[in-house]
Amino acid sequence: MAFGDLLEIVGNTGRFQIVHVTLLVIPVMMMASHNLLQNFVAYVPPHHCSPPTNLSQRPLNPEDILLVTVPLDNMGRPKKCQRYASPQWHLLDNNSTVAAEEPEVKEVELQDCIDGWMYSMNERESSIISDWDMVCDLRSLKQMSQTVYMGGVLVGSFLFGSLSDRYGRRMLLIVSYLLMAVCGTCAAFSTSFSLFCLFRFGCGMALSGQSLNSFSLILEWIPTHVRTVIGTLTGYCYTCGQLIWALTAYFVRDWRWLTLAVSLPFYVFFLISWWFHESSRWLILNHQPERAIKNLKSVARINGRHEEGEKIDLKMVQESMQKEMSSSNGTITLLDLFKTPTMRRMSLNLAAVWFSTSFAYYGLSLDLQKFGVDMYLIQVIFGCADIPAKLVITITMSRLGRRLSQAGALISAGICILVNLLVPYDQAIVRTSLAVVGKGCLAASFTCCYLYAGELYPTIIRQNGMGLVGMMARVGAMVAPMVLLGGDYISWLPGLIYGGAPILTGAVAMFLPETLGCSLPDTIQDVEDRGKGGKPKKSKDVAAVQDNLLKQVT
Repeated sequence: MAFGDLLEIVGNTGRFQIVHVTLLVIPVMMMASHNLLQNFVAYVPPHHCSPPTNLSQRPLNPEDILLVTVPLDNMGRPKKCQRYASPQWHLLDNNSTVAAEEPEVKEVELQDCIDGWMYSMNERESSIISDWDMVCDLRSLKQMSQTVYMGGVLVGSFLFGSLSDRYGRRMLLIVSYLLMAVCGTCAAFSTSFSLFCLFRFGCGMALSGQSLNSFSLILEWIPTHVRTVIGTLTGYCYTCGQLIWALTAYFVRDWRWLTLAVSLPFYVFFLISWWFHESSRWLILNHQPERAIKNLKSVARINGRHEEGEKIDLKMVQESMQKEMSSSNGTITLLDLFKTPTMRRMSLNLAAVWFSTSFAYYGLSLDLQKFGVDMYLIQVIFGCADIPAKLVITITMSRLGRRLSQAGALISAGICILVNLLVPYDQAIVRTSLAVVGKGCLAASFTCCYLYAGELYPTIIRQNGMGLVGMMARVGAMVAPMVLLGGDYISWLPGLIYGGAPILTGAVAMFLPETLGCSLPDTIQDVEDRGKGGKPKKSKDVAAVQDNLLKQVT
């Protein structure tokens, strides 16, 4: 008997699992809002230099003021970062484009925007860009704010990954919800860019704690045969969150109220999270069998199996998990991910897969203005692209396995991005369509990543492993905005890097073990045995159950 058999006794797909999973995946919808907050909070409005404060020689309308104070660029638009050193009054007497451009030919003296900027807030009522003048020489601060947020996610992956394996999933999840609520609220009321970045860093840490512990609590309370479907449904919650995010951003145009709107729900999640049951699998492996038995009996009561649950005692638990408990003696650290050959190879390969998935995903998703399409519409389109992509990946994961699905999603995404380099810039529809397909493939890759890594790492060190790959994903997300800056010098360079990375790591994914239909490993020795013995033994009747689940999904 193993933990899966204990779970079978108390009901492995009963009322408890339904309520437990539902309450855990609802907050996942809000993760998309914080990950993609940059698109709307850091919206860059059309802008130009403010006129001199002493411009009062003539009564002028705004168009005339703009004409005499701001030169035009090569596209015939007002320059964003320069103005005339002195008003060009003669332009009011020459109503022609040629005349308007004449001062440029005569090399009229220009100066920086010493009196600030004027913004055209047609799409948004406010943004951090307009509030703190993060344009021209300070335009790189826009990317810095997202990089700082992803830095918080990176630190959170390391911190919460280690702490969760030591102190449990439930308590760290509760802390994550509270941290997100408080930091999000403080970010909404920030009085400076530095404070905004500080609180967004805290939001990033909280998001890591939420994602790592939510998925582990889901994974460790459900049986083998429903992992694929539940993992995909969790991914669909993130997709729904993208659509809800677009709708919220459309109606809430002020960046402070928008930040507050996506942070306040976490106070509710914090209160609800006290009901969650700690993973009994983790409790047993961390020598807390009494708490594990208490939780198992509680699950049995909720699932209507009170009599079966009362039969579970300390002796039964110790006998069923004797091997796992003996193998878990000693302190587990992040270094244990690299001490043995199979664990080391698996961790390095997964790190590369997660890095490239996140790197390319955020490279495509975090600059919606570059597509030249309505930013709310493109956000909806990007969200909708995930729906068929995740349905396809669900089917392929159940039919072809995790390994082929992971590799195929990455390689397909890379090809779409590289092909886009060959499409002329005036073919906006074709370019946007390829980007949407590529983004859908990367979303499918993310769905596979979470499930695959959770199945590959053993329970005793699962959170450390998820923390490691989560850290690599955040490194990718941090690097992605920096690559966009390279497009100012070589226009095709970002696309080449974004497309090449998934193709290379798609090949790397082929060296990972297959986990389709296999029981979760509990110890490092289980992983090493699997690496030496080839394909692990599948759970009984798993194929038949998966066929039935697939019929329901499709």
